[in-house]
Amino acid sequence: MRLRSLLFVPGDRPERFAKAAASGADAIILDLEDSVSPANKEAAREAVAAYLAGTREVFTLVRVNPLDGHMTAADVAAIVSGRPDAIMLPKAEGIDAVCTVVETTYQDVLPIIESARGLHEMDSIARVPGVIRLAFGSVDLALDLGIECAPDGTEIELLAFRSQLVLASRLAGLAAPVDGVSTAIDDLQRLQADTERSRRLGFGAKLCIHPKQLATVQAVF
Repeated sequence: MRLRSLLFVPGDRPERFAKAAASGADAIILDLEDSVSPANKEAAREAVAAYLAGTREVFTLVRVNPLDGHMTAADVAAIVSGRPDAIMLPKAEGIDAVCTVVETTYQDVLPIIESARGLHEMDSIARVPGVIRLAFGSVDLALDLGIECAPDGTEIELLAFRSQLVLASRLAGLAAPVDGVSTAIDDLQRLQADTERSRRLGFGAKLCIHPKQLATVQAVF
């Protein structure tokens, strides 16, 4: 299956799940992490579990919380019986964390590389059995490294790290990686430029935060 566009959906907004699945996205990511406040984590787990128990017509991932936050076990316990198509692991920083998710869910894992330590361990992470693809967490990586990208949107400051991700994926025999989000939802010209940059650099897909981004991303890839 060719996944070019992966659309995030907040896990505590179940009224959006079916709409996201019907949006034309190649995959949807039911999010239990950044888009869900701490107070809504349990409600989000219940909503995601209920959705997974039904019939699904699109490739469905669940982004769990990072292992260092001590919420991953509760996330996994809630969703594992629904067998999502893959687990997205944020802030992946070593093989131990990735192996833990693989071994507790028996599902494929898509780690997000979004920290200095994640970059350092990326080659090892990419070779863990069960890892199907790497994703680039551009926003959090820039924050972790203290990088301030210029307002022109080119993100030239992150060029070297994007290329490292493409190289690691190729050497590990993985599909071309998934590039990070474009936060300018209403600027389709900027999105076009972002996605064309991703494709030129060797990425094969892009994370999306709004359905209006899908057509542009899919056309470019």
